Amino acid sequence: QVQLVESGGGLVQAGGSLRLSCAASGSIFSFNVMGWYRQAPGKQRELVASISSGGITNYADSVKGRFTISRDNAKNTVYLQMNNLKPEDTAVYYCAGYIATMSIWGSWGQGTQVTVSS
Repeated sequence: QVQLVESGGGLVQAGGSLRLSCAASGSIFSFNVMGWYRQAPGKQRELVASISSGGITNYADSVKGRFTISRDNAKNTVYLQMNNLKPEDTAVYYCAGYIATMSIWGSWGQGTQVTVSS
């Protein structure tokens, strides 16, 4: 099974930027879609951005225009560039891989904490 490892989280002031990375132990083409989820304390986990194997991207309304998801197939890495961060973006961010034949997000990273101070 392909393992996913996130990095790049941290503490940033409102208006700042961070870039998260998700490194896969194998080919990210093992997954039909790669996504970034986040979970804030007391809230449900939500999908904030996804990118298909063909490069089609989708974003939650709350992050459109501020976050950009991308993938480097040669490095088996997915990125989430986060600009103009807001305190409400504070959460643990998880990378995940979707397996269409099973209709599940079949692999998850351990998460990386993003904290945005006001």
